[in-house]
Amino acid sequence: MISSYTGVVTVTGEGRNGGRASADDGFLDTTLAIPKELGGAGGAPNPEQLVAAGWGACLLGSVRRAATRRNVRLTSTSVTVELTLNHNSGDDFTLEAVINLELGGVDEQTAAELGAAAERICPYSKSVRDSMPVTFRAYAAA
Repeated sequence: MISSYTGVVTVTGEGRNGGRASADDGFLDTTLAIPKELGGAGGAPNPEQLVAAGWGACLLGSVRRAATRRNVRLTSTSVTVELTLNHNSGDDFTLEAVINLELGGVDEQTAAELGAAAERICPYSKSVRDSMPVTFRAYAAA
């Protein structure tokens, strides 16, 4: 396997509770916060949002790649990634995701086929396959 790119981020301080996440290239530099829903102060990104953003961006790139391979012209693309942190008991934390992919310029069947192809291409999707529950929906834009 040939490495194409390595993103390097350092997280300091208290991690998700007021820590700081900084990329080595300077393009990411943010304070982190526990969401209000978990009893935190909110007001800054949390790790689930950052992972959801990366996963969503990857999926859109993957669906565009799948469409190009099939000579399908997409008129619009949008993905919403809901990444849920579950706390079961003690130190047992898990993640689950709901992903809604909306594709313009195609019918429902083509949207479903492109969504399935994107899931096979996207490294985020491949990394979590069989390790967390994921509900994936791909549909044609109205």
